[in-house]
Amino acid sequence: MHYYEALAEDIRTSAARLLAEDVGPGDITAQLIPERQWATARVITREDAVLCGVAWVDELYRRLDKRVILNWHAADGDAIAADSVFLELEGPARSVMTGERAALNLLQTLSGTATRTRDYVRQVADTGVRLLDTRKTLPGMRLAQKYAVTCGGGHNHRIGLYDAFLIKENHIAACGGIAAAVKEARKIARDLPVEVEVESLDELAQALEAGADVIMLDNFTLDDMREAVRLTEKRATLEASGNVSEATLEAIAATGVDCISIGALTKDVKAIDLSMRVTQVATR
Repeated sequence: MHYYEALAEDIRTSAARLLAEDVGPGDITAQLIPERQWATARVITREDAVLCGVAWVDELYRRLDKRVILNWHAADGDAIAADSVFLELEGPARSVMTGERAALNLLQTLSGTATRTRDYVRQVADTGVRLLDTRKTLPGMRLAQKYAVTCGGGHNHRIGLYDAFLIKENHIAACGGIAAAVKEARKIARDLPVEVEVESLDELAQALEAGADVIMLDNFTLDDMREAVRLTEKRATLEASGNVSEATLEAIAATGVDCISIGALTKDVKAIDLSMRVTQVATR
């Protein structure tokens, strides 16, 4: 399935799953509200953030109640300032409130991913290095979080186990070496990129000789990264990986590697502090 088709399907299935999880057979507390009561509400961010999740929230309320109107004051990838209103809703009060938690859960998580990515990207903006995500995503949120990374200015590594080869230590051992593993990968799918993870400069030389497209430098020292860049001479894309943090990021980027993959972009998510407040209620 094409990436964008898969993303559209993910938006639909995620919205349905979140409503089933939270609403179940019905919101019993919302039934306290008169059926003809209409409400206007605002969603506010309590901290600076990068917005992400608009399409998911639109789909959630579409499934919940098409009468709810959403007026967005920002788009995915936009910076939103602390204490600002970035979304206003109007519709049946029961439905507005029923969808609140599911909508905020989506927005706070995806915006958290986008915001962290933007912070990392800013650190290395002048180096030309590309920041990549990994498969260390929250369960069930792979495509959504990878989309959020792009909203923050990062880049996607492979989406799953099916769209690129990543030959790691155990694959190398089971295949009988780097050269054998790369050769077999070319037989299976010539059109897919082949990446090899290496743990030493000797393994780097083997991966280069085998013709790997991308070589992941796993937990290399800064000196070894610089030497790897010198030895590679642009014959392959070099990706630094392992224990990357805000404290080490700039030094790694300065070695001259092409990419840096960072699991923390998606696995260590700090949710953005958001809240919804009803501002007006009327009977219709």
